[in-house]
Amino acid sequence: MTIDLHCHSTASDGALAPDALIERACARGITVLALTDHDTLDGLPAAHAAAAERGMTLINGIELSCLWGGATIHVLGYDFQVDSPSLRAAIDALHQGRWERAALIGERLAAKGMPGAFDGARTIQQAQGESGNAPARPHFAEFLVRAGHVRDRAEAFSKWLGSGKLGDVKQHWPSLADTVRVLREAGAWISLAHPWQYDFTRSKRRRLIADFAAAGGHALEVVNGMQPAEQVGSLATLAREFGLMASVGSDFHAPGDWSELGLYRALPGDLSPLWRHFGRPLSRNAEQEPV
Repeated sequence: MTIDLHCHSTASDGALAPDALIERACARGITVLALTDHDTLDGLPAAHAAAAERGMTLINGIELSCLWGGATIHVLGYDFQVDSPSLRAAIDALHQGRWERAALIGERLAAKGMPGAFDGARTIQQAQGESGNAPARPHFAEFLVRAGHVRDRAEAFSKWLGSGKLGDVKQHWPSLADTVRVLREAGAWISLAHPWQYDFTRSKRRRLIADFAAAGGHALEVVNGMQPAEQVGSLATLAREFGLMASVGSDFHAPGDWSELGLYRALPGDLSPLWRHFGRPLSRNAEQEPV
């Protein structure tokens, strides 16, 4: 594969600094990459510089957190104006919310007999690379492993940090509709991240996608890493039903952890790839109709 539209650096919860991420992507033959750190653009300058040195096309990307139906949802924005005032304001609010969220996760873990989690997670984060963003749940998971509270990161999420657990703090996120609006104002192409990872029934997932399309979203992340083939097929069906394009990505966070850069299942051939629209003037028009 030569395209990867979903990956993370140390600017959010990835293990590699932006320049090291670009180096690894190039080594794996990727020619078009989108860096989609959570709720921050901090990694983009270094990533663009490293990509330019290696002749790689780097797409401006971000993965924004929001709320829909009481659940945390992630929306991917691509090829946007980084100086958009509305996007910058939204990121600033999310940045503050993430620090409050991290502090609350630490307090909740301490109340359950696991003190020092906030400082421990921050230390782990900083050891991976300097970041002005708050420590995220993977950093807390690593702390829990090192402190002996859980066997591995999977247990950390299943017991303490996963969806619906005490570490799943989400009350500060904006709404799905507001998040899509902000990205449209920045001229972004917009995809709904990993729709199958949310713990929804089929009917609730379909309602989510219907609301996302109605809000002005453009695409579904039909392929996220090596998810089961039947999930790819179901998401492809929903993309066709709602007239949405498709995006693909590994959701890379760390070498040997989750998906590797450029590693994901094939996209069904009849779907319209979102990345074919990157760089077009239409993507700069916040008033465009959904595709």
